Amino acid sequence: MEIGANSAFNSGLQGFQAAQNRASEAAQNIASQSVTDASADGINNDDIVTSLIDLKAAENDARANANVIETASDVLGTLLDIKV
Repeated sequence: MEIGANSAFNSGLQGFQAAQNRASEAAQNIASQSVTDASADGINNDDIVTSLIDLKAAENDARANANVIETASDVLGTLLDIKV
């Protein structure tokens, strides 16, 4: 098991990419609700609400993982400053 800034950076990057994929999927689900759905049977509000919640959760996940990446970068910079 890796310990240190590099493993934290990799974890943050993987988490950010997962959040990006989740946001893309939620956005696609929202966009797929077409105007013809609204005029025929009505838009399924449950699907839209669920997708909006997923989109917001993905945003929060991305922000948290970006903070992990930033912190790992700061730690690595500090370690380099100490080493030099």
